[in-house]
Amino acid sequence: MQPPKIIIDNRERNLDIIQGLEESGAMLTFAQLPVGDYILSNRICIERKTTSDLEGSIINARLFDQLERLKASFEKPMVIIEGNGFRLGSNVILGTALKVYIDYGIPILWSNDAMETADILAAISRREQEHKQHEPRISGLKKAHSEGEWQLLILSSIPGVGLKLARNLLGRFKSIRGIVTADIKELTETDKIGEKKAQRIYQILNAEYGSGEK
Repeated sequence: MQPPKIIIDNRERNLDIIQGLEESGAMLTFAQLPVGDYILSNRICIERKTTSDLEGSIINARLFDQLERLKASFEKPMVIIEGNGFRLGSNVILGTALKVYIDYGIPILWSNDAMETADILAAISRREQEHKQHEPRISGLKKAHSEGEWQLLILSSIPGVGLKLARNLLGRFKSIRGIVTADIKELTETDKIGEKKAQRIYQILNAEYGSGEK
């Protein structure tokens, strides 16, 4: 069998993981990935998070936007949680893990450290690439091919919005113009958008350019 190929996001440069993968015999390629951290086949992409990464992405609600994009781009996405010692309560971590699997259908693998993560990545890539049709390739929403995709990209770039809320906004207001002309009260009538988030969206869409710069 040929050595497995793994594509690694060039912002994800954990030297212990890279060393472990090299020692496993994997052929490594680095690229800026639109989603995920490690592409192990044309079906499997891994989002790796340390315990502190996971907690941060729970607090700022970034996690589920990432998972939505991952699921839209790969047939069998996975998440690896690396490390121990969560600061958030166990009920929060358990609730998040259940939501990831039940709501998104994405399995979570748990790893004690970077070397164990490398072992998991190598094992999955070898299993997947036993058949050449499953060799890794970059996938994900890099370019929009329709007006609707452009609208989602524009709105999801607003801090705290993401793809899910962008869809909710477009579903209610039908267009970006409709969202821009809505007042804060109308924005709060959108599912999952409270007053604080509505104020932020309204401010970004309506502030004069340069007005917030010092």
